[in-house]
Order: sequence, then structure tokens, then C-alpha cells
Amino acid sequence: MSSGPGAESAPAPNHSDNRTTRHNSMFSSLRIRNYRLFAMGQMVSNTGTWMQRIAQDWLVFTLTGSATAVGLTVALQFLPMLLFGLYGGVLADRCAKRRLLLLTQSAMGMTGLVLAVLTLSGHVQVWHVYATAFALGMITVVDNPTRQTFVSEMVGPGQLRNAVSLNSANFQSARLIGPAVAGVLITSVGSGWAFLLNGLSFLAPIGGLLLMRTAELHTTERAPRAKGQLREGLRYVRGRPELLWPIILVGAIGTFGFNFPIWLTAFTDHVFDRGAGGYSLLNVLMAAGSVAGALLAARRNTSRMRLMVGAAALFGVLQMTAALAPTYWLFAALMLPIGVMGLTFNVTANSGVQLASDPAMRGRVMSLYMMVFVGGTPIGGPIMGWVTDTYGARIGFLSGGVLSLASALLVGLALARAAGLRPRLDVRAARREGRPMLSFVARELPVAGTAPGAAHPTAARGDGAQADDTGRPALAPAGRA
Repeated sequence: MSSGPGAESAPAPNHSDNRTTRHNSMFSSLRIRNYRLFAMGQMVSNTGTWMQRIAQDWLVFTLTGSATAVGLTVALQFLPMLLFGLYGGVLADRCAKRRLLLLTQSAMGMTGLVLAVLTLSGHVQVWHVYATAFALGMITVVDNPTRQTFVSEMVGPGQLRNAVSLNSANFQSARLIGPAVAGVLITSVGSGWAFLLNGLSFLAPIGGLLLMRTAELHTTERAPRAKGQLREGLRYVRGRPELLWPIILVGAIGTFGFNFPIWLTAFTDHVFDRGAGGYSLLNVLMAAGSVAGALLAARRNTSRMRLMVGAAALFGVLQMTAALAPTYWLFAALMLPIGVMGLTFNVTANSGVQLASDPAMRGRVMSLYMMVFVGGTPIGGPIMGWVTDTYGARIGFLSGGVLSLASALLVGLALARAAGLRPRLDVRAARREGRPMLSFVARELPVAGTAPGAAHPTAARGDGAQADDTGRPALAPAGRA
């Protein structure tokens, strides 16, 4: 149960949590039975979801012959998160998460089964696909923040970073398997069977939820039903830089840096002339890099702000490098580290935001996180698509990298300022003593009760962390973030 405001009010880990936090292994959270059931169910369901995505797009294109219709289907599926995402977070905070997930996972399975019946019976029309895509998007509005925050109830704060990393590895592994299985099914027996298998795949997570031992869950106090909870969540994030700036960075990179379908198709077709096989290889390499990045993140015990900002900056630099790659094979090779850095950034930001949130607010915080990350696609996609079509694939990809790098640098400076730090460039110390050329030191600001030139009081804490008016650490300096 929650004991008070702040990140430290999350349920205290049990002895096994403490032990695995000190000696973390790549798969340590899988030792927890409830999370193990959840992860196995999600692996099956994620594979089915990727199968349906491929089959759905192919079915729409078969029915209409229009790429615009395919784009409309994708927009209908993601538009609800942009419009109603915050309301899903309010429901996640109010309701028992396990019961809510049983409802949402069952409803998602039904959308697949309905589409399977319509397709296999030969009665499917394009508006049926539009309707099921929109219904799936509406269910996801509630399912996504609930599923994200339920992870902390299964594993506790001591294993949250590891579990979030394994969830990402789980999803990316399914990304490698699902489309391949869907391709075989579509060519051999038709799209309807892919929809049927996706609908049935939800039996796995539903079964896992039913088999969980509820006494072992780290349940948190539910938010009571009250007016103004949506605005309360926004005010909560706005007043906490350790939440606000990571969410802003996630929104910026999600909007402008993750438009790979646009860039990879343009490079494959217009720059290197490699065809569908070359495009598939690029996606496989990026997915493999994403899996590796998630597994590497699973070994880390902390989610530092410095790592989040550094991964985002390196992600942008790698994109810029790939945009200038002279050969296809060099371009393809760069997809691996791009996948690693993209997932490292995403996992670090996700787990860091969850751990810094009050458990009673976590659903609303994560709904905002997902809204800016997923909801930015309908905005950034057309912009980056226009730049790519107008100025070429290299300029389009390069502009995405520049915007990602610039966003990382600006957010890094904002986080350092919020922690009472300033950047210091010391070339002589770097040459003589081998220290980093760029470091962050305490800002010297005169405040009431201190002499001019005295160090800022937030830097005077023994642990180097800034404290808010409740006395709890609000934001670690860049060296500890």
C-alpha cells in the first residue's frame, strides 16, 4: 500500500527483491512467479498482435488497392491514444489493474475473432476493418497504461527496471516472429487465419492473469473517484522536472526520430535500389538491435537521467551517420546500434518515469507518456514524409537525427539546471589528468541567507540530490541521475 507522496512511497521490495537488486541478472525478474506468467502470456499475445498488423494492412490493400486506405487504418488505430489517452490513465489509477486487464485483454481478443469470422466467411468489407481498428485503439487507451503500471505491482520497485527491459525484449522478439508467421499464413491460407490465431493468442495472457497469486502482488492504493483527476495528473507532472523533461524528450524523439518506415522504404527504393528483400533485412537488423538493447538494459540496476539523455543523443548521431552512409551494407550495419540506442533510451525513460511517480498517480503519468510517444506519430510522420519526398531520403533521415540530437541536448541542459548544476568545459584538466572534458558542477547562486558566491543549497546535500519542499529527493544531478 502507498504510504505517502513521492517515488519512495512505492511498495517496499521484499528480501528477494533486495537481493536481486544487489546482484542483478539479465532475467532476474522472471524469478517472480506472477511476472513469469505475465511474460509468457505477453510473448504469445505480442506475436499474434504482430501477425494481425501485417494481415490487416495486407487485407485493406487487397480490398482497396490504396496505400492511403492502409494509412487511414493505422491512423484509426492510433488516433484514440492521442485523443483519449489521458482518460485511460485515470481509469488505471481508479480500478484494480488485474481485473481491468482481464477485461481489456478479452476485448482485444474479440476484435481479432470478429475480423476472422468476417474474413473467413467472405463477408469482410473495408469499413469492417476500419471499425475493428478503431475499436482496438479505444481498448488500447485503457489497456496500455494499466498494463504498464501493473508491472510494478507484480515485481515491486526493486525489479521494475529489469521487468520493463524484458517487456521490451519480449515485444521486439515477437516483432521478429509475428510478421514472418503472418507472411506464411497469408500466402498459404489467407489473412483470416492470422486474425483467428491472434484472437486465440489472448487466451495466454488471460490465463496468466487468472493463475496469478494475488497475495503476492505489490498492490497500491487506488485513487478515489473525484472531479479534476485529469488536471491533477497534468499538474503533478508539470511540477516535477524528473517527470516533465523525460516525457518531453520522449515526445520529441517519438514524433521526429522514430519514422523508420518512411526512411527505410525511401532508402531501399530510391537510394540503394534493393527491393523488398533489402527492406526486410533492414527491419530485421533494427529489431535484432532493439532486442539486444533491451537485454542489455535488463542488466542495469539503475535508470539514470545521464544514460537516458546520452542514449538519445547517440541515437541522433547514429541516424545522422546512417543518412550519409555511402553503401547499403554500411547503412544496414548501422541499423543494429540504432536499434540498441533507441531501446536503451526508451527503456531508461520508461522505468525512470515509473519509479519517480507516486503509485496513486502512475497510471495518469504513464498515459501521458504513451500519449506523447505514440500520439506523435500522426504528427511527425506526415512532416518527415514531406521532407523526405521533397528533399530526398538522406535529408529526411538527417533531419530526424538532428532533431533527436538537439532535443537530447536541450533536455539534458534543462535537467542539469533543475538539479542546480551547470556545464563546465575544462580542456586543461582533460589533457593533464585524464578527466572528462565536459562535466557538471554546482551553480553558484546567491540566495536568501547565503553570501554571494556560496554554492547553491541544493548542491550541498550529502547525496548530491536536489530536495523539494517535502524533503524527498526530487532530481539527481547529472552525475548521479
